[in-house]
This record gives sequence, structure tokens and C-alpha cells, in this order.
Amino acid sequence: MEEELKDNANPTILQLSDLPSRRRDEPSKKRDAARAMLFEDLVPSYPDPFSSGLPSPTSSEEDAKVYPSDDVEEIDEQEIYDLIAHVSDPEHPLTLGQLAVVNLPDISIQSSAAPSKSRITTARVLLTPTISHCSLATVIGLGVRVRLEQALPPRFRVDVRIKEGTHSTADAVNKQLGDKERVAAALENRNLMGVIGKMLEGCT
Repeated sequence: MEEELKDNANPTILQLSDLPSRRRDEPSKKRDAARAMLFEDLVPSYPDPFSSGLPSPTSSEEDAKVYPSDDVEEIDEQEIYDLIAHVSDPEHPLTLGQLAVVNLPDISIQSSAAPSKSRITTARVLLTPTISHCSLATVIGLGVRVRLEQALPPRFRVDVRIKEGTHSTADAVNKQLGDKERVAAALENRNLMGVIGKMLEGCT
């Protein structure tokens, strides 16, 4: 009976191993640096006989070397995909990556020509609903938007919309997703935020 209530009870499903991912092939540089720091902390340190006597760098200075600031950190389309591919579909026990609702070719990053310190970068994600009359398209878009706004540095602006020709009411959904006031009002709805919270449970 539950299957009959779903908009698309038999969606096309991709295997997790078939999804494009850098996480599986290339360990994060930040993670490697953190592990190196942990190892160094376990090794006894001794005074440097050639030290000039100047104070050693503060922990914040050391952190800045290992974790570069947002101004110099480069984030590409693959990293955006990795952030949202594991968002769960609100209707199926599957991810948006498995359902091909989010696809790497439909993600783009556009940076302004301003200096790096004031540069604004837009991450645009085009969603492909599993069916053209999906009633949860707006909820899915809001989930993706919340995920990216939580995970990306402040210099990023998030633009989530339905891919042209993939939904019967794409214009209305895009108007909702692109209106900051409407988005803010929607996110004040406890029931909706409960749904989005469940969608993001599998994200790391």
C-alpha cells in the first residue's frame, strides 16, 4: 500500500560504486594534515639548540598553515557533488546520487572577478526529479540548498533549481527555491525541517 502512495515507486537506481567520487580515490589533504599533526603530538619534542629564542608560532598560526583560509581554498564541482550525493530522497531509502537527481555534469561553479578576499562564488546545482510531476521537488531542492549552505564557506552563494524540461512545474519550484524570503519562511516550518533533517542524516 505504501508503494502505491509514492510518486515513483520504481525509480532507476544507480549503484553507490558507480557514482563519481573523489573521496573514494583521493584522501582529503586536510584529513592527511590532521593525521600528521596528531602523529607529531605523540612524538616527544626537544629544545632546538639552534633556536633563536623567538617565540614559536601560536596554534592558530600553525592551523592556518595546515588549513588554508577560505580565500585560497579551491572547491570544485566534484566536491560539491560529494556534499550532496548522499542526501537521502524524502520518499525512498536511497540517496539523490543513486536516483540521479543530482549529477556531476549539472553542477557548475562561477566566481566573480573581484579580488580573492571579496570574491563571491556561486555554486549552481540543477536537479533532475525522478518523474516530471514529483510533488516533493521543492522539498528536495530545499534539502540540497540547506546542505550546501551549511557545508560551504561563507563566500559561496548557492543556486539550486530544477533542470529545464524535467518537471511540469519547474518554473514555480524554481521561483520558490530562488526566493530568499520564501526559503526562510519554509525553513521555519518544523515539520519541513524534520523532513530535511532526516534527508541529511547520511551526510558526513
